[in-house]
Amino acid sequence: MYIILALLLLAILITVHEFGHFLAARAMKIEVREFSVGMGPKIVGWKSRKYDTDFSIRAIPLGGFCAFYGEDDTTGESKDDPRAFPKQNVWKRLCVIFAGPLMNFVLAFIVATIFFWANGINTIVGYEHYISQVTAGGSAYSAGLQAGDVITEINGANMLDGTYDTVLKTIGSWKEGDAPLKMIIRRDKETFETEMTPVWDEQAEKMRIGVVIANKALTEKTPDTFLGGFRHSFELCVNASGTIINALKNLVTTGEGIEDTMGPVGIVSEVSKQVRNEGMEAFISLLVILSINLGLMNLLPIPGLDGSRLVFGLVEVVRRRPVPPEKEAMVHLIGMVFLFGLMIFFTFKDVMRIFG
Repeated sequence: MYIILALLLLAILITVHEFGHFLAARAMKIEVREFSVGMGPKIVGWKSRKYDTDFSIRAIPLGGFCAFYGEDDTTGESKDDPRAFPKQNVWKRLCVIFAGPLMNFVLAFIVATIFFWANGINTIVGYEHYISQVTAGGSAYSAGLQAGDVITEINGANMLDGTYDTVLKTIGSWKEGDAPLKMIIRRDKETFETEMTPVWDEQAEKMRIGVVIANKALTEKTPDTFLGGFRHSFELCVNASGTIINALKNLVTTGEGIEDTMGPVGIVSEVSKQVRNEGMEAFISLLVILSINLGLMNLLPIPGLDGSRLVFGLVEVVRRRPVPPEKEAMVHLIGMVFLFGLMIFFTFKDVMRIFG
């Protein structure tokens, strides 16, 4: 079920993106040859009675397309077709191209606004420490502690003061010859007692039990108005865009984050896992973030993406004449081959990560 939800999320994002191209084309009186939800073999198809457009639903729910007459024609067969996309006014074409990414931004903003308005805002009311990592061979490892456990008491003293400082100071104050520390550990909804003896860490110069402790925010929902949801949605979209742009910059300039980059299989796996663990809130949150990500990625000037087509359109505006359609089509074709190869590469990495 969670895999189906993840596939549904991707289908929504891509369909909305392509629908943006479609709506803009209709508004600009540019004819659409075919609008498809999904890729691969056609499951069902029909033809518009009013417009000369084929609609279809296809078997693979990881894509979709809005195809125009004469688009990416490398042979020049459509140069005399008045419906051909390259023959349309350049400003109309620019609007149609930009409408795809724009619809992803609009989707993210609308969904986030409605979600904040209907669901309320998570407000931080405090913090709680937890064990984020257990070192193999340490006292905590021998005692059976796990990542996610919370140390609630040590020798009868309460450790839940909102920070991990009390825990660290209590462990650090243990001296050779003292009795083992008696701890109460909370794991999910259960608690248990255990004992462990700290050891001296020469490198850190302190007593340790072999864990890394971190803080997590404790939140509660507070109701919000529609205008409040509007404001929080705007802030979320701006912050998410900035984070994604910064990550892309680091990826290009330093290679940072390349190991975390995923293809479709990895995205489906990660989305299904988060929705399974955190419910529909995770589904909505991922839909918003991935929609912004899809919009921004498509604006990159990479051949085959909308950003590259926008560049060709702007070059035409500056030069006052278009780049020969066959040459532009060849550039986009090469870009699509590159992107397809990149998708295969990351899909292979995703599969190896899942089953490795």
